[in-house]
Amino acid sequence: MSDEESTLKKIFSDWRVIIMTLLIIFSVLSIYALPPAFDKGIEGNLQLGLDLSGGSWIQLSFQSEVVRFSSDMTASEFSEALSKKIDAEVLPLSEDQIEIRKYYSEDDLNDIFSEIGAKIIAYEQGVSPETAADVKRILEDKVNNLGTQDARINTLSGLNDVTRYIRVELAGTDINTAQDLVSSQGKFEIRIVTTGNETEHVLFGDSVTSVSRPSQSPPGSQNWGVGFTLDDAGAEAFRDSAIRTNAVKDPDNHNLIMFLDGNTVYSAPLSSDLASKLLTGTVRDLSASTGNGNEALEEAQLLEIHLRAGALPVDVTIAGSGSVPAQLGDYFKMVCIIAAILALIAVAITVYLRYKEPCIVLPMIFTNIAEIIILLGIARYIQQLDLASIAGLIAVLGTGIDQLVVITDEVLHEGKVPSPNVYMKRFKRALVIISVAACTTIFAMLPLALMDLSTLKGFAIITILGVIIGVVITRPAYGKIIMAILSKKPSK
Repeated sequence: MSDEESTLKKIFSDWRVIIMTLLIIFSVLSIYALPPAFDKGIEGNLQLGLDLSGGSWIQLSFQSEVVRFSSDMTASEFSEALSKKIDAEVLPLSEDQIEIRKYYSEDDLNDIFSEIGAKIIAYEQGVSPETAADVKRILEDKVNNLGTQDARINTLSGLNDVTRYIRVELAGTDINTAQDLVSSQGKFEIRIVTTGNETEHVLFGDSVTSVSRPSQSPPGSQNWGVGFTLDDAGAEAFRDSAIRTNAVKDPDNHNLIMFLDGNTVYSAPLSSDLASKLLTGTVRDLSASTGNGNEALEEAQLLEIHLRAGALPVDVTIAGSGSVPAQLGDYFKMVCIIAAILALIAVAITVYLRYKEPCIVLPMIFTNIAEIIILLGIARYIQQLDLASIAGLIAVLGTGIDQLVVITDEVLHEGKVPSPNVYMKRFKRALVIISVAACTTIFAMLPLALMDLSTLKGFAIITILGVIIGVVITRPAYGKIIMAILSKKPSK
């Protein structure tokens, strides 16, 4: 067996190199073959943000406020009194904090609060985290139902935990379509089974005047449901249909079915309690039960969205919007590719000038490219690539070479690999050094990754992923590759 064959056998029989090779194959398949995307160009299945593929963004401002108050009444009592006073939905958030789902200036609220014996302690325009999460779920449901691809929705919150804005980014969508998507409502309909599979119309979504959050009924039980209220005409139509179809006396054979844009979103018979109430009069306050457990809670959360028919729980106004033409996105894409190639060439030249040995430079560059490929293969599932993310990729490329230089300088002795025992001691010491540096980078990036800063979040996530992949996968593999290659190199 020749020296070259022996060296290759050493390299590709090491488990670290095998794992790296398998991840490279998996990443290439993820980008181009899972599902097949060979016709999409170099990006394959990568999720490109609107910076690179063109698209639109809309930033919405909530017409609502979170108020901390002082009063002799409890939060629930005060919420009910204020709701009647201003004819708006008011939700208690804590013992001294409420959310008012209608816009009022602080001056206007001061006068209203004084009339009912309360005082404002703190005023912030926006919504609670729970309401912001509801809005985000509704917008995501709209996007999914309409088949819009590569959408990103982020809530923008301050340090006081009040969400003032929500930002919707839609790659490949023009600004008019994006605005229509945000403001559109679906067609919600309730029908009742008559005979067999036949159904008849009961009411449309405009008869639903309010929808509550998912709750347990009775309180403390595991039975989840969503309460909603009908207007007078809807309640009358509901009662007439239930009596006419005999659902009040035989509910099991006359399910109540809810449709959103023609798709069934809920189907269940009337409860015995509701059936008896309908025999004596109209019922405006209804509840749709989804069952027990975590799955039932998720179904209740979805049903709340469907009952709203895409309507947001609070009014919003467009605080800002913009778009990136497809031609400009293609230009940015080409510039990013050129920048990455130039960065790789610059790194290769710098490393060659330092070591003047192709047998060191080539494994370094190969390892760096492998790291980027693996990073892209993983990012394809969890992160859109925008300009900030591309900047993260280039940063990973640079820091990766730095760490490979640390390993190389640490393990080499007079240009040659020392004995295996000495090599492994030096190699482990080098891994400790770069692991500490990696932890520093991760901790520095974590605030950007966790905070609602949509522009910088991609940069932070890509950088953290790149550092983890490097320390766990590519650096150990590089150490074994360089050992196998240089162990055959004679001393100078």
